[in-house]
Amino acid sequence: MKRAWAALLLGALAACSPPAVDTKGADPRVVQARGTLAESEQATITIFQSAAPSVVLVISGDPRGFGETGAGTGFVWDEAGHIVTNNHVVQGARTVIRLPGGEDVPAEVIGRAPQYDIAVLRMQRPMEAPPLPIGTSNDLHVGQSVFAIGNPFGFDRTITGGIVSALGRQLPTQEGRDIADVIQTDAAINPGNSGGPLLDSAGRVIGVTTAIYSPSGAYAGLGFAVPIDTVARVVPQLIENGRAPIAGIGILAADQNIAARLGVQGVLVWQTAEGSPAARAGLRSTDPQRGVIGDVIVAAEGQQVRRLADLTSALDRLGVGASVNLTVQRNGQNIEVLVPIEDIGGGETRASGK
Repeated sequence: MKRAWAALLLGALAACSPPAVDTKGADPRVVQARGTLAESEQATITIFQSAAPSVVLVISGDPRGFGETGAGTGFVWDEAGHIVTNNHVVQGARTVIRLPGGEDVPAEVIGRAPQYDIAVLRMQRPMEAPPLPIGTSNDLHVGQSVFAIGNPFGFDRTITGGIVSALGRQLPTQEGRDIADVIQTDAAINPGNSGGPLLDSAGRVIGVTTAIYSPSGAYAGLGFAVPIDTVARVVPQLIENGRAPIAGIGILAADQNIAARLGVQGVLVWQTAEGSPAARAGLRSTDPQRGVIGDVIVAAEGQQVRRLADLTSALDRLGVGASVNLTVQRNGQNIEVLVPIEDIGGGETRASGK
């Protein structure tokens, strides 16, 4: 009886099983030929292959030797092997350069320009990679292609692409001074990209990536780069002197909140430093106790000045040793004042808004 039931069960299972398939004569899937890459793809590949060997990982370590505190990107600047990166990447830390092959080489910070968020490093021995070609940021156009190479979240030598989204942005630094003519891009930039090169479609460096705008702290389509024309002016000074001159006229400017409460549009001179170019040129300070409003700078070289960043941008463009023609409101009248521009160290500062 048991044998009969077993035979019936086996028969039922056999009836439910799919029929056997003869695969001996089946043709394998054929790999289709890729064909030639698109011209734009070839161009991107060439840019990456040319630039990536000269891009490094910059590791910031605790000065006491207690591990890493952060990481960013740098790139080879010249034949001497100097590495350019962001000041905020190396600020207050010992620094190590991780080469593309994975080797770590100690590096010394030989110059810092916090007002531009730029720093220059020198490794204990130069790396065998050529300096990246330098372009210009003076002739950039909104909409042109750009590429960023960096180390986002520690993933070394990552390339992302996008366009120039806007030009002429102003970006505040930790020093209370704005970087002028900043490039905005939608190329994906994340933590770790800081200090890396922003390249044009010819593979030339046209900016140094420095910041992102993101509520989450990660890529949100808004990245910023210090323009290469500024970097090219600052880096040789850092290599030679360890610092870059800060163009200024020696004023303490009223906070925008104070100026707004006083109904002032422009940069209100709160105080002039003793012996400064502003003091020598006769710019007048504000005297709160007597209720006297000081001079209000409303234009520099004929360009409207709405806030302190507009003034510092004009001074940076003219440079130390030049003079700036200021339009100043005084007692309800506009007057012209020619003020020499000097290296004032700490830069123009802002009075408290409290």
